[in-house]
Amino acid sequence: MKLATFLKTPVIVLIFFTSLFTFSQNDFQGKAYYMSKTSVDMNGFGGRQMSEERKKQIAERMKSMFEKTYILTFNKTESIYKEEERLETPGQGGGFRGMMGSFTGGNQYKNIKNNQLLQEQEFFGKQFLIKDLLPKLNWVMGSETKQIGKYMCFKATAIKPASGFDFSSFRRPSRDKAQDSTKTKAEEKVEVPKETEIVAWYTLQIPINQGPGEYWGLPGLILEVNAGRTTILCSKIVMNPEEKGTIKVPSKGKEVTQKEYDEIITKKMKEMRENFRGRRPGGNHPRG
Repeated sequence: MKLATFLKTPVIVLIFFTSLFTFSQNDFQGKAYYMSKTSVDMNGFGGRQMSEERKKQIAERMKSMFEKTYILTFNKTESIYKEEERLETPGQGGGFRGMMGSFTGGNQYKNIKNNQLLQEQEFFGKQFLIKDLLPKLNWVMGSETKQIGKYMCFKATAIKPASGFDFSSFRRPSRDKAQDSTKTKAEEKVEVPKETEIVAWYTLQIPINQGPGEYWGLPGLILEVNAGRTTILCSKIVMNPEEKGTIKVPSKGKEVTQKEYDEIITKKMKEMRENFRGRRPGGNHPRG
């Protein structure tokens, strides 16, 4: 549904233009607080061989990795998306969590006017600056609504091609009789879905094209996103705070495009997979 068609409803027109007038001032700024939660398919991490009790234990340990809070500071054209700092729980820095720390994401900057996205990203001790165009989603806007806090929100959907490296989407391919029965589990590759359906809820009461993470491009601030196993939900909005935040353009790290960064990750993960196979019992151990 195009915006012009969408805005034919009288109530929507009233909300949109009243809000547009309110946010027309050049110096306005807002902060939106989001909680991001991701569920993990344990089968993708070898969970088929685990007991249910063991799965629960591991899922609980991984919970803090996949439950994060973020702050989106925005104005009319720019935004900066930062993870909210918190103290690390003692004893949770090793193992898989330690490995996941090697994929630490930094501040993300979006400039709607310049169609620019900048993302600071640390990967195994190396600092990168992903510099690319804003990812474009072909949003389909519907008439379905729901209330999030004091904001009336409208539903929009889109299909997002797979990009980057998403641990939450890991799954082993299903095996059938037609597959080579001699293929060992160690040789099975982990699959990541080629595309994800995105469901977003946005409000015309804050008529800016911003949202959490890489999501943007709707006629109002996106307050909720459901993408695969991840849900991002806005818990609080502060408009024109007394102490305005700084929307600083990220500049640290080796500059790469998103495609180049994905290739770096893919190559590294392939190396790790080969090393892991070599250490497993029955694996191809390197000769001394």
